[in-house]
Parts: sequence; structure tokens; C-alpha cells
Amino acid sequence: MGGKTLKIRPALHFPFLHDSMESAMAKTCAITKKGSLVGGGYSNRTRATKFNPTGKARKYLNLQKKKIFVPELKKSVILTISTRGLRTIKKKGAYATLRKAGVLR
Repeated sequence: MGGKTLKIRPALHFPFLHDSMESAMAKTCAITKKGSLVGGGYSNRTRATKFNPTGKARKYLNLQKKKIFVPELKKSVILTISTRGLRTIKKKGAYATLRKAGVLR
């Protein structure tokens, strides 16, 4: 068949979600849009005495896959969000938070 491969987009489970939310398990929060950080460089002792340098470590978010019920739409949405995003939903409400984050149309 030659060297071409077909890319088939998966069907949306929720028609009211944006196409950008279709991506497979991104390591970013859908609400806060935050990702991982690189940290853990040199300790102060290492800088002062030039002992063995430490390596850098990637620090990931506390991401959770959650099914969130939106009462205004009478639907549930499955999202990968951070625990900080969960707190935001708890404080401001599911519909308002998801709408502001661009998850809902």
C-alpha cells in the first residue's frame, strides 16, 4: 500500500467538548493548563564546595482522572485534572469553571 498511513481521529464522546480536549492523556491540567516543572538542581552545599553535582528531576502534577457531573447540562464529563483544578471546581462550580477553561463550548 505504499508508505502512507491513515490517521483516524477518534469520535468525540461529548459533542459539546472542544476538539483540543481530544488529545490522549496529556500531562497538563484541563482547568489550570499547568504542566510539569524541572527542579532539583544544585544544593547550596554543592555550589559552595563543588562536590558531585546533582541531576535535574521532573516534577509532575498530581493529575487525577475524574468524572465530573455538570448539572446545567445534565451530563458527565471525564477529565484529567490536577487536585488544584478539583478545588477550583468545588469553589466556583463545575459549569462556570469548565466554561472559563474552554472545556465546554
